[in-house]
Amino acid sequence: MQNVQSYINAHKKRYLDELLDFLKIPSVSADPKHAKDVRATAEFVAKALTQAKVDHVKIHETKGHPIVYGEKIIDPKKPTILIYGHYDVQPPDPLHLWDSPPFEPVIKKTPLHPDGAIFARGSCDDKGQVYMHIKAVEAMLANDELPCNVKFLVEGEEEVGSSNLEQFCRSNKDLLKCSTILISDTSIIANKVPSLTVGLRGLSYLEVEVVGPNRDLHSGVYGGAVGNPVNILCEMIASLKDKKGRITIPGFYDDVLRLKPTERKALNKAPFKINEYKKDLGVKDVLGEQGYTVIEQTSIRPTLDVNGIWGGYIGEGAKTVLPSKASAKISMRLVPNQNSETITKLFTKHFEKIAPKSVQVSVKPHHGGEAAVTPTDTAEYAAAMAAMKKTFGKNPIPVRSGGSIPIVALFEKVLKAKSVLMGFGLDSDNIHSPNEHYGLFNYYKGIETIPYFFQFYAESKTK
Repeated sequence: MQNVQSYINAHKKRYLDELLDFLKIPSVSADPKHAKDVRATAEFVAKALTQAKVDHVKIHETKGHPIVYGEKIIDPKKPTILIYGHYDVQPPDPLHLWDSPPFEPVIKKTPLHPDGAIFARGSCDDKGQVYMHIKAVEAMLANDELPCNVKFLVEGEEEVGSSNLEQFCRSNKDLLKCSTILISDTSIIANKVPSLTVGLRGLSYLEVEVVGPNRDLHSGVYGGAVGNPVNILCEMIASLKDKKGRITIPGFYDDVLRLKPTERKALNKAPFKINEYKKDLGVKDVLGEQGYTVIEQTSIRPTLDVNGIWGGYIGEGAKTVLPSKASAKISMRLVPNQNSETITKLFTKHFEKIAPKSVQVSVKPHHGGEAAVTPTDTAEYAAAMAAMKKTFGKNPIPVRSGGSIPIVALFEKVLKAKSVLMGFGLDSDNIHSPNEHYGLFNYYKGIETIPYFFQFYAESKTK
């Protein structure tokens, strides 16, 4: 792989310039007004794959945003790595909290990224990490050192639930047939502390609406006699957790898979300093389910959080109204054994039950997915361990992530293949938030590491 690494070093500037162009396209999948931008981004990915000398590159249409596929089959008898990623991004709102425009990438130095970081929406999640793979494969092909087959599957709907990907996978099992799946949509503990993600939480995402009177009312004339939907919604949401931080929905914990004391002990060996955690977040204290550490709260325990809430007058100055309705978006992160559809039904039943007669409530499910735990006794995991040790100089630590990538469970179910979660971002990179960024160190380290994964995985299959 020496020639590959030399090629990467020689083309670093071009690799960066191309990524910056990639990040300029506002591929916000959740917003219909960006539909043309999302398609333009798919075309960018397809062009990049073609230029990297990947074969059979095609933009596949779906009922939503397109999926980009490409492959390089050097020998049908050799193992095949399917690289999955997504080119769509989260909405950049609120825009006023960005230090620079979200789709005008800039490079700035930070305490955690002294070599510089790219500030732009999607820089870490997941455009920057997808592009690492394209450039790594380009380097291997340019030097005739691709040791096994590779397939690319890059979608444009991950941030809205990948609603069309399952059907695509089921309809194209032969096309997507592979030995393992490589995904970089996760993080490492720190630039000097590499890690591999071995567990992901599932997700149930809902929108609720509480409707009271048939119009906004004068709060002085009607207040105190008519149910205020905003008040009621807040009270209903507050009741969803008790004082110990446990979720009060009946049956919510019935299927939760609890870790053994030895497993919890091992999980908490990951480097973690509570004071640094609080300092980074700008909070005086943490708050979560009692009886569990922060690491456990954010990885092996289910959660319920309000992601947005609105209703009534929120403009400048005062307007004394009793609003006719109020809404909220709510997400629940789930752990292994919990089923997203079951949890959605339990939430809906409970939320409708606790609503007072003064209002009407509706629950609209958006999307969900299942938790996943990846095995650590496989050839692909060993290859990832060896690759990261090669480039970081130390063994990565296995960790469970609090995030959700529903496609991981889907891949195992439909394609009968295990995934390797080898991400290179940091939790502090502000994904889903203003000022998202991705370190240059991390971008280049990913491009450097991926070829070694290919090498070690191919070698393991020939022994």
